[in-house]
Amino acid sequence: MATVDSPQLSVSGTLEAFNAVLRGAAGDGARGSVWFKESSGRNLRSRDFLAPRAALTALLGEGEVPSGIAESVFSLKCPCVPPIRSCQKVPVGLTVQLERPAVFEQILKAIPVYTKPPQAAHGHSILLNCVPLHGHKDLKSLSLSHLRAILVTDHLAGLLQAQGVDVHLVPALVNEEILGFLRQLQVEWPSVKEASSNLEDVLAMKEALQHSLHASFADRDQDGVVCKLHLKGFLEKQQGYDPNLDVFLVTEEKLHHVAELQQVALRCTVLAPGRSLSVVHVVNNEEAFQQEKVDLLWRLACPEGLTAPQKHLVCGPMKVTNCASPMSVLQYFQLRHSQMYEASVLKYGDLSQDDTWTKMVCVLTSAAIRFEMLSTAHQNQILLNLETSISTKGTKSGAFVMYNCARLATLFEAYQRAVEQGVYPAFPLPSELNFDTLREEDEWLLLFNSILPFREVLGNVVELPISSSGLRTTASTESICRFLIQLSMDFSSYYNRVHILGEPRPHLFSQMFARLQLMRAVREVFHSALATLHLPPLSQI
Repeated sequence: MATVDSPQLSVSGTLEAFNAVLRGAAGDGARGSVWFKESSGRNLRSRDFLAPRAALTALLGEGEVPSGIAESVFSLKCPCVPPIRSCQKVPVGLTVQLERPAVFEQILKAIPVYTKPPQAAHGHSILLNCVPLHGHKDLKSLSLSHLRAILVTDHLAGLLQAQGVDVHLVPALVNEEILGFLRQLQVEWPSVKEASSNLEDVLAMKEALQHSLHASFADRDQDGVVCKLHLKGFLEKQQGYDPNLDVFLVTEEKLHHVAELQQVALRCTVLAPGRSLSVVHVVNNEEAFQQEKVDLLWRLACPEGLTAPQKHLVCGPMKVTNCASPMSVLQYFQLRHSQMYEASVLKYGDLSQDDTWTKMVCVLTSAAIRFEMLSTAHQNQILLNLETSISTKGTKSGAFVMYNCARLATLFEAYQRAVEQGVYPAFPLPSELNFDTLREEDEWLLLFNSILPFREVLGNVVELPISSSGLRTTASTESICRFLIQLSMDFSSYYNRVHILGEPRPHLFSQMFARLQLMRAVREVFHSALATLHLPPLSQI
């Protein structure tokens, strides 16, 4: 995604600059991407970027790589390309190693530039329609598949809002039971005191359908059915829809569903007339076929009022193993909450009378559920093993991520107390720090794999504008959870091995301050990423 305030250094910009050098050597018409960024700790000991020999041969032809290419890469001067220490021809291909102290300095002196979400270059409004929340009268009617779609919608909203996108969530909820349950999961969904009647809009849609060649009306409503749509003929003018769509029995409920969508869409254009509007229906796979009918109903009932493209983001099925009967969302939450409570008691003792501790367990439960639901690509199936308990230490869990975020909070609290006691001096200005002292491979791993690419990870979850061909669209909603899990593992390994707050000796302060500045950047990445999941960072666990 193009951004207005792109960071000074970027992985994608660096790869593009490196590839441009090779394409220039290959001649006119050369295409393709040859270079890639290393990520494993083992390979990063000797190189940061690699152009493999086989890919070079395919691009440049047989024979040796021209001798001037390494020099051309080494001498690149682009704002987005980090300082380069060396570019060499080796048996595996072309390798680039960066000037690490200079890269540390450039990034860690401008932490907000690299840890805040990118801002969209052009104005966008997105209407996120969470299909499972339409028409449900109570919490019991929500399934685990519904919950998955709700959490995907909430995460998408957090990601888009963080990037300056104007997000509108539909539907507004009336049911306090459902709203209260969602708040337990840190989901703040828009609500209204009473459902809007939308009578005028519904009557207008009925009038439009009366004149449609694809609708037929009975003499009187039967079983709540307003009219019957014959979609086969209409589908000939549409693309991407299921070819099996045919008869749709339109009910008052479906018309109110469309009326709310139409009202919000019109409000978007009034509030932000210069912004492009896209509609994304987030739906579980069991209801995707039916939602395509609602999509077509909207097009037929509001032929002149709908100009925004509609896309469908479909969430894959949820399969529960080792469970004799279907589990409700409330039972699922209660199970995970009790498991988190028991795991916390084992680790910290019973502090059930402490309100802070009670809130912490609730946040940890929410984190565990979100990571369980969101760590898998939204279009893929999730196998949920409810017999497998969750813990505070499992490296794939949301609780593990929250635990490591809390460790950073306690680190800076400990440093601040030591400053107040006169053990350590106050933190110097970033311009006074010496980043030559950051020599550990784990320190480079944190900077190069997490801090440097973080904004691009955020920006690549959703492509704006949403211009994918066909009716369905996808988003990399799993990438933030996976990113946080990997960051937590890398940070935990480093934190367990390295004493950041060392002995209070003046000759050790330079390294301590540089490490603390690195930890500040890691903390900000944690906080920014967790905010897109609507998870508050914990100060202690």
